[in-house]
Amino acid sequence: MAKEIYLTGDRPTGRLHIGHYIGSLRNRVAMQNSGDYQPFVMIADTQAFTDNARDPEKIRRSLTEVALDYLAVGIDPSKTTILVQSQIHGLPELTEYFMNLVSVARLQRNPTVKAEIQQKGFGESIPAGFLTYPVSQAADIAIFKATKVPVGDDQEPMLEQTRELVRSFNNAYQTDVLVEPQGVFPPKGEGRLPGIDGNAKMSKSLNNGIYIGDDADTLAKKVKSMYTDPTHINIDDPGHVEGNVVFTYLDIFDPDKQRVQDLKEHYQAGGLGDMKLKKHLIEVMEVHMKPIRERREAYAKDIPAVMDILKKGSDHANEVAEATMEQVRHAMGIDYFAK
Repeated sequence: MAKEIYLTGDRPTGRLHIGHYIGSLRNRVAMQNSGDYQPFVMIADTQAFTDNARDPEKIRRSLTEVALDYLAVGIDPSKTTILVQSQIHGLPELTEYFMNLVSVARLQRNPTVKAEIQQKGFGESIPAGFLTYPVSQAADIAIFKATKVPVGDDQEPMLEQTRELVRSFNNAYQTDVLVEPQGVFPPKGEGRLPGIDGNAKMSKSLNNGIYIGDDADTLAKKVKSMYTDPTHINIDDPGHVEGNVVFTYLDIFDPDKQRVQDLKEHYQAGGLGDMKLKKHLIEVMEVHMKPIRERREAYAKDIPAVMDILKKGSDHANEVAEATMEQVRHAMGIDYFAK
C-alpha cells in the first residue's frame, strides 16, 4: 500500500524555538518514524522574501540555522526529504496558475494573513508577495501531492485556502491530478507555547522565546525570568496556576503528571516559591533539550555536509515536483511539445 505524503516547513528568518518544537517539529518526527508516511520538509526561503526582500543575508544565514534545528530534533534525511523552496523549479509556475483561480478579496479575508499583516505593521504598504503567499503555500503542498500537513492550530485557514485552490484547479480543468490535504495538529492544549514573558505567542520578533539551540546557561536564565503570578509576592502567599507560564511549561514537558498536580496544589495553598518551581522546570527541560542541543552542536561542526543534505533533498524533490507539473500542464492543455 502506498504511503501517504506529508509536507510541512518553516521560513528561514532566524533560529527555531521550542514553540516550533512543541507545535509542529516533534509531531513531524513522530510521523517520520512511524513508517506510514513519505515525508517532505521544506525550508521556505522564497516565502521568507515576502517580508525580508531587502535582507537576503538574513535568509541565507537562517537557512543553515533552520537546517541544524531540523537535524537536531530528529528529522532524519535518510527518512525525510529536506528541501529548499527556491530550488524547486516548478513552484513559481504552479503558483502562477493558482493565482488565476483566487480573488484578491478572498486572500484579504484569510484570517492568518490578516493577523500577520496587523502584527507586522504594513499599513497600506502590504507587499504583493506577502498578500499572495497563501497561494505559494498551496503550490508547495499541491506539487508534492501531500495528503497530510503537520502544522500548528493557527494554520487551518491556510490549509482551507489550499483545498479551495486544489478544488478550483481540478474543476476548471476536469481532472483529479491534485489532491486536497488535511492538517495534522498537535494534541489539544499543546498547540502553542506562550512566551516566557506571558505573551500568548512565543515569537522571534517579541524576543520572548527559548531557542532549540540555546545552551544550558541561557535556558536556565530564561526560565528564571519567566512570568509567573504577580500577586505571589511571598512564598507563603497562595498562588495562581492559571496564566502562570511555569505551570504551562510543566504541563507539557514534565512526564510525571501527578507530580505536576501536586505542585499546583502546593502553589495554590501557599508555601512554594517561584524560584524553587523554576529550578524544577529547568531540570525537566534539560532532560528534553540536552540531547537535542548535543546533536545540533555535532552537525554544526560540518556545515558543508549539512548543505549537501539540503542539495540532495532538493534534487529529489525536483524530480517529484516535475512529475506533477507534467500532469498539470497536460490537464491544462499546454504541454504543446510533449512527446
